Amino acid sequence: MPNRSPLLLRGRLLSFDAAPAGAEDTDAYVYEEDGALLVIDGKIAARGRYETVRNRLPDGDIEEVDHRPHLLLPGFIDTHLHFPQVQVIASWADQLLDWLNDYTFPAEQRFADKHHGDRIAGAFYDLLLSHGTTTAVAYCSSHPASVEAYFEEADRRGMLMLGGKTMMDRNAPPELCDTAQNSYDDSKALLQKWHGRGRAHYVVTPRFAITSTPAQLEAAGALLKEHPACHLQTHINENYNEIALTKELYPDAAHYLDVYESFGLLGPKTLLGHCIHMTGHEMQRMRETGSVAVFCPTSNLFLGSGLFDKAGLESAGIRTSIATDIGGGTSYSLLRTLDEGYKVLQLQRQRLHPLTCFYWITRGNAEALSLTDRVGTLDEGSDADVVVLNARATRPMALRMETVESLAEELFVLQTLGDDRAIAETYVAGVASKPV
Repeated sequence: MPNRSPLLLRGRLLSFDAAPAGAEDTDAYVYEEDGALLVIDGKIAARGRYETVRNRLPDGDIEEVDHRPHLLLPGFIDTHLHFPQVQVIASWADQLLDWLNDYTFPAEQRFADKHHGDRIAGAFYDLLLSHGTTTAVAYCSSHPASVEAYFEEADRRGMLMLGGKTMMDRNAPPELCDTAQNSYDDSKALLQKWHGRGRAHYVVTPRFAITSTPAQLEAAGALLKEHPACHLQTHINENYNEIALTKELYPDAAHYLDVYESFGLLGPKTLLGHCIHMTGHEMQRMRETGSVAVFCPTSNLFLGSGLFDKAGLESAGIRTSIATDIGGGTSYSLLRTLDEGYKVLQLQRQRLHPLTCFYWITRGNAEALSLTDRVGTLDEGSDADVVVLNARATRPMALRMETVESLAEELFVLQTLGDDRAIAETYVAGVASKPV
């Protein structure tokens, strides 16, 4: 990052130290009614009451931006979405496997063209930032050019992004299929080029068991063993037809998770999308390996896949995160995603407190990625990724806010009625990115 003049952001600060049990659990979060963040060279150099931070300012020029009465939170983190599915969102289909064949695979074939990938990458990142998302974990297509487009655009914008080439060598159109060997070779070359370059993190990415032969999953395991600092992402137990086909393809596996475990794919940096229809033994092994269950509420509802059991998974000791899952998911907004997630959990009598929701899309998702030293908080030393939220952004919100009497109520207004219009500003490493 180039050196920049110090920046002072003023507003109402909210950041989390742990998952809050409720509004009374004030040890879990920090709230400053009139707070300030001092940003120097893309990092948060100081945080606290405005007067206190103002008195600590270094000598020389400094830019001050007053965002009052808005809330300043860490930039939102999306732990599961698909970069090549920007033009697939809102496609009418039946269920998962039909949707993949009818829409997703044809769209992904276009990413063999680097120019197409570059154009979509620009729009994709505009959409993320306009919705307050500053870090995301994405599947690219099976084409190395799509990974190049994805990371090049992230690098231009200085964003901390995670992603990787989708590995799949069967049960997909020939134009999308690689082989076990060239998926290993391509992934390794991309990993060596991008992982740790700027703010980029490479993710080993077998799509799911149905589209990978045993040889390819073995190759993915080899990559992970050779590069343990990298994450791994895949899908599991999203849809009953998917589970049945996986059983046919891997008849010797004890269950779906056992397919991945047998190739060394589980661990604290493993992100397993969906985890809806889990068996007791699968949950036990997820806990024991530290693997993460990723909740994708809008896609689970849209594709009729089922209801994520947050309480059941977490009571079993499993780490969880929440994500948009574009393009099966129906909104880039993590506010809209929280709203739908709240409803999914309400159907199971699992009431989700607003403070817990905003913990989830900031520090909670950062913890799931093992990245709390960089993102997800407003702690001193963290990267200065910040979102500014306006709870009066629309007329329904403004009318509701006339009766709001607490921070928790305001957060609930934001997650229930908010969308990209509630994003007043997004900062990436201290640089403002105006919503489109």
